[in-house]
Amino acid sequence: MVKPTPAARPVNPRFSSGPCAKPPTFTLASLKDAPLGRSHRAPIGKAKLAAAIDGTREILGVPDDYRIGIVPASDTGAVEMALWSMLGARGVEMLAWESFGAGWVTDVAKQLKLDAVVKTADYGQLPDLASVDFANDVVFTWNGTTSGVRVPDGDWIAADREGLTICDATSAAFATDLPWDKLDVTTFSWQKVLGGEGAHGMLILSPRAVERLESYTPPWPLPKIFRLTKGGKLIEGIFRGETINTPSMLAVEDYLVALEWARSVGGLKGLIARADANAAAVFEFCDRRDWIANLAEAPATRSNTSVCLRFTDPRISDGAAFAKAVARRLDAEGVAFDIGAYRDAPPGLRIWCGGTVETTDLAALMPWLDWAFETEIAALA
Repeated sequence: MVKPTPAARPVNPRFSSGPCAKPPTFTLASLKDAPLGRSHRAPIGKAKLAAAIDGTREILGVPDDYRIGIVPASDTGAVEMALWSMLGARGVEMLAWESFGAGWVTDVAKQLKLDAVVKTADYGQLPDLASVDFANDVVFTWNGTTSGVRVPDGDWIAADREGLTICDATSAAFATDLPWDKLDVTTFSWQKVLGGEGAHGMLILSPRAVERLESYTPPWPLPKIFRLTKGGKLIEGIFRGETINTPSMLAVEDYLVALEWARSVGGLKGLIARADANAAAVFEFCDRRDWIANLAEAPATRSNTSVCLRFTDPRISDGAAFAKAVARRLDAEGVAFDIGAYRDAPPGLRIWCGGTVETTDLAALMPWLDWAFETEIAALA
């Protein structure tokens, strides 16, 4: 017997983990003030880029003496700029517990060929944070987008550290109150928690990071889009909106619209509250069922944005095939798009719960998860 489908449906079925859902109030008409066909170096272009930097500082609470730059190639570009420009001055420790963190390990060990201390953990866990030596530079993701595991806070980071902390915060920025005094390099992209467009990255530098850039020259050549200094001095223009290459003014306008929406929901506190409520809707659903669980093993490490789930029912012999079938079924019904686990992650589902998602949509999705699971289990029988 075919189980009937639930009556309610999510208004917005977009639960992708990147690019993520646009703010709920977004329309294409919101972008009418984009200075299309104008140079980004014209006064209007410079003003828009400066507003993007200033709005980022305002909402995230970035200290006044930290630099904020808009850089090419999304979060990946921002992380790579930091790795190639700053590492090699002292020892380095790489922390990885999911796909993107593992990617930074590969870049440092195989491309930069540094003899890094690598500390890894399986999906669902964190490495031993207490063992990190902060005499070294330390590279880590705050929130593992593909595992749904995040560091619980910044208490494990030494205040008197000698090395730099380089943090990929792309799934955490605007959903976490980041401890800026513990972070020297922080990166994220517009396409994540604020639902912006891809291709642009944000690079935030502490005074300690600027000092490293101005006092250290790496032994390898740097391509133009990675160069943050000239003549031993920071290129300050990058951090005033004078971008290294041509930005999309349409994407910049879209980010400005998202920042304005963020203000309307209470800024960072409002965004965190929205993400927490969204994630709680999924956590509570899983807690009441014995066939699905959070991939993050410790509750304190559960992401409030990229919530990753695994099926635990013993009747499932091929976890990957089952999870893909559930995701396909929900997609075909138009109730959840793009919620399959990341290709390198354990089989399961990944549901984006950042602040641009409405809790009512997640509440409406949960009965559909029941329906899809039971329908696929019946098909197995």
